[in-house]
Amino acid sequence: MPQSLSQVLVHAVFSTKDREPMIPPSLRPRLHAYLATVLKEMGNVSLQVGGTGDHIHALFALSRTVTLADTIQEMKTSSSQWMKEQMRCGFGWQSGYGTFSVAASQKGRVIQYIQTQESHHRVITFQEEFRTLLKRYEIAWDERYVWD
Repeated sequence: MPQSLSQVLVHAVFSTKDREPMIPPSLRPRLHAYLATVLKEMGNVSLQVGGTGDHIHALFALSRTVTLADTIQEMKTSSSQWMKEQMRCGFGWQSGYGTFSVAASQKGRVIQYIQTQESHHRVITFQEEFRTLLKRYEIAWDERYVWD
């Protein structure tokens, strides 16, 4: 086959350091747009970026020429630097992250889920949400290491 084709949809989730609510509401739309730009510049297709004061969700189509780990690292590194410039104070992401494969048929559902994060987190904490995602995607984890 002379052409390489790929469709890998990824739902990525990562939290601020110690899950502190460090992303002010006034800055969230700009941060989300910044992260979408980072994804695009790496060759990925950003489908939706959103979140709350203590974490980010991003749905994107992974480029066939970059690794998932490199994509997440660049998202976190460059956005951390950008946030520090915007806020003039310390900002950081927690070291880990979660990534989950998404079927093309579920793309709309995940986009809506990301768009409704603010209302969703009025009734559920980030930790509860992340545990639910881990269970849904059948990922084994050790509670001692997920939150540090």
